[in-house]
Amino acid sequence: MHKSIYILFLGIVISMSSCRKDFDTVPSKGNLGFSKQTVYLDTVFSNISSSTYMLKVYNRSSEDISIPSIRLARPGSKYRLMVDGMTGIDEDNNGQGDGRNFPNVELLAKDSLFIFIETTAGISDANPDDFLYTDEILFQSINGTQQVKLVTLIQDAVFLYPEKDGNGDKELLLLGVDENGADVYVEGFELNESDPIHGNEFHFTNEKPYVIYGFAGVPAFKTLVIDAGARVHFHADSGIIVKQDGNININGMPAIDPGNAPLAQEVIFEGDRLEPQFSETPGQWFSLWLLPGSGTGGSGNTIEHLTLKNATVGILADQAPLIINNSQIYNSSNIGLLGRNAVISGKNLVINTAGKASLACTAGGNYQFTHCTFNNNWPDPGQVSVLANNYQENADGSKTFFTLSMASFKNCIIYGSNNVELFLDPLNDDPNTGFSTNFEHCLVKFNDAGTGIANDSWYDSVRLSQNGNIKSQNPQFHNPNANNLRIFSDSPAVGLGDPSYNILQDILGVTRTLPPDSGAYQNSDFAD
Repeated sequence: MHKSIYILFLGIVISMSSCRKDFDTVPSKGNLGFSKQTVYLDTVFSNISSSTYMLKVYNRSSEDISIPSIRLARPGSKYRLMVDGMTGIDEDNNGQGDGRNFPNVELLAKDSLFIFIETTAGISDANPDDFLYTDEILFQSINGTQQVKLVTLIQDAVFLYPEKDGNGDKELLLLGVDENGADVYVEGFELNESDPIHGNEFHFTNEKPYVIYGFAGVPAFKTLVIDAGARVHFHADSGIIVKQDGNININGMPAIDPGNAPLAQEVIFEGDRLEPQFSETPGQWFSLWLLPGSGTGGSGNTIEHLTLKNATVGILADQAPLIINNSQIYNSSNIGLLGRNAVISGKNLVINTAGKASLACTAGGNYQFTHCTFNNNWPDPGQVSVLANNYQENADGSKTFFTLSMASFKNCIIYGSNNVELFLDPLNDDPNTGFSTNFEHCLVKFNDAGTGIANDSWYDSVRLSQNGNIKSQNPQFHNPNANNLRIFSDSPAVGLGDPSYNILQDILGVTRTLPPDSGAYQNSDFAD
C-alpha cells in the first residue's frame, strides 16, 4: 500500500487531531458542499502512483453533523483516500486503514474537512475506449447519497530499468575507471536487442512512451535508434549513457510540417512526472551522456529535431563527437549542452535557461554553431549563456590544459538576463595550448563596463562590433520565460545574418529570407 499521503500530511493530521474534541452530532442530511464536483487526477503512467490531490468538504449548516459513510464506489478501488487525517477501516486485514471506507465521519457546523486523493492504476484497469480510470466518492446521508467523481487518464508505456539479483541489489553499469584505476559504476543496465519482454531495445518507436529508471546503456558497436515522434521519460537521477564505440541516432522530424507529414514528429526527452506543475521544473533527471570514444564509428552520434527538457545536464558530450540540428534544450538545472574536449556541430539549435550555462564548451575541443539561439534567464546572477575554456579542473585543484582549436558562432544570438552573457576563459600558462574563437554576424549581450573583462582582447570582435556583430541590443524574443525564443519583425537580429552561412530553413521549417535573420528562427509577429 502506497503511504506517501500518510507521510506527506502527517503534520496536518497531528495539528487537526490535537484540536478535535468530542461533540454531539446529528446525521448528515445530504447538503454537503464540495470544492469540486469532479476531481481530475492528471495523466499517469500505468501502475505508477499519481501526485496527491485535495477535495474540500463543507458543512455550511448550523448543526454539528455525522456523515454515516464516506467511501469509494468501486470495490477494490485503485484510488486511496485520507479523510480529515484518517486512513479508514481495515478492509484487507493488513493492519492499517485502506483508504476506501470511512464510517461516521464527524464535521462541525460551519466547518470543513480535507480529503486527499491518490491512485495507482494499470492500463488494464482503464476503460479500453478512452483509457480513463474512474470512480466516485460516495457521501451517505439520511436523505440519500452525494457523489464526487474521480477521473484519471492512464497512459501505457515501455518501462526500462535495472534488474535485481537474488540479494535485492540492483544492476550496475560500468562507466570506466577513475584516476586511481578503480572501476566506476552507476545504477543502470545495458539495452538488449533480444529482450524477452520488449524485443529489440536498441530501437525506440513512437508506438508507446518509454520510461527509464537508472541509466540505460548503449554498449560498444551498438546504435540506439530513436524514431520520429518517440517520447522518452526519465525517472529521477536517470538518463542514457552511450559508451565507447556505441552510437545514438535521434531521428525526429519537424513538429509542424508544412506538407502532409503528421504532426508532433519531433522526439521529446523529459521527466516522468506528467502533472502540469512539473512541465517546466529543472533537474528532474540527469542527462544524455556521451562517454569518451562514443560516436566514433558506425553512424556516429546524431540528433535531429529533439526537444529535451528539465534535466540536470541536458546533453554531456565528453571527448565525443556530436551533430545536433533543429533541436531545443530547456530548463537544465546545471548546463544545457556541455562539451568536454568534444567535437560538436550545431545548426538551428535553441538552448534556454540553465543554472550555470546554457552552452559550455570546456576542456578544449572544436565547436561550430550556425543559426543558433542561446539564452539564459536563470535568476542566479552567476549564470551565463555561453562559456568557453581550454582547461579541466582536477580533483586536487590542478588544471589540465587542452587545445580549443575553435569555438565558432555564425549568425547566432547569445543573450540573457545578465549584463554579460558570453564568458571566454582561456588559460595561457602553457604556450602550446591554443584558444581560438570566432564570432560573425551575431547578436551578443555584452555590457562589460566595470567588469574584469573590460580590457580583454578575446572579446574585441564583439566589443567593437566587428565581423558584423552587434552587442547588447534586445533581440525581441516572443516569450523567453515560456521557452519561446522566436523573434518579432522589429528585432535587431532581423537581416543580421551573413547569407554565405545561411541555412535554407529555420528550426520550424520556415524558409529564411535574405539576408537571413540571426538565430534559429525566421522572424514572425504571429502569436504562438
